[in-house]
Amino acid sequence: MPTLRQLEYLVAIADMRHFHKAATKVNVSQPTLSGQLKALEERLDAQLVERSRASVIMTETGEKIVTIARRMLRDAADIREMAAGGRDTLGGVVRIGLPPTIGPYLLPSILPDLRKHYPDLKLYVREDLPQNLPVSLGEGHYDLVIAPFPLAFDNLRTVLLFREPLYLTVPRNHPFATRKRIRRGDLAGQDVLALGSGYQLHTVVVTLCEACGARVRLDYEGTSLDMLREMVATGLGVSFFPGLYVKTVLSRDKGLRTLQMSGKALQRSIGIAWRKTSARGGQYMELAEMIKARVRKEFRDIDVP
Repeated sequence: MPTLRQLEYLVAIADMRHFHKAATKVNVSQPTLSGQLKALEERLDAQLVERSRASVIMTETGEKIVTIARRMLRDAADIREMAAGGRDTLGGVVRIGLPPTIGPYLLPSILPDLRKHYPDLKLYVREDLPQNLPVSLGEGHYDLVIAPFPLAFDNLRTVLLFREPLYLTVPRNHPFATRKRIRRGDLAGQDVLALGSGYQLHTVVVTLCEACGARVRLDYEGTSLDMLREMVATGLGVSFFPGLYVKTVLSRDKGLRTLQMSGKALQRSIGIAWRKTSARGGQYMELAEMIKARVRKEFRDIDVP
């Protein structure tokens, strides 16, 4: 019989259609992933993947096995959840997925409380694009995800953690730099930088710019908030940054200025989600409340329901 790890690797290859990207997704080296796929094919005596330099193509047999593998991985995750659900408090390994626009700026604030309240808890954290997180959660790759809402996937239990304001950020020599607030109409004609299309912030910024007559510089898409900050600092344009990042990083950058938007608040909603079938729902709800309490205390400008 195939191992669950081999099935996880096969599913990653089917999702990414690229060996290096699949290896990165499951956090192993490419030779390890390739070796395990070869061992799986030998064990099943069937070709699952067609390999070439240009692409990865699943065979018909491979596609059928991937469908079963997804179900087996979900069932295995439910077994782990059921066994862990009998504990009085949250413990053991919990796999959390979250986007890189949240993790580095939220986790340092909540980890001390997690260690204090759940000494037996072992977190396994992986960053991923927001669009991938709900699917990976539903397929059993994660136990929890923290991500921008809404999460487009069925059979998930979701809890809103906080609403995070978005701040316009400009270089200190920009005409807007002396102001504390700015109206949407003032953005007309401005060059605005954004993250790539895999991020929810991209959609928010593009929608705002279309409404205000600003220009989104698609020739300079950022791959991280830090990269976007550097691009703003060099004068390539202005951009919008979420409140957690402004509080933890931008507040220390003397070369940039942050401004609030007048009128209707510009913000994104951040929540936590787990599968409805999870036996640890009560424990995850307790965890959600703990995170909300920490954010409420640590970040005064962020709206916590």
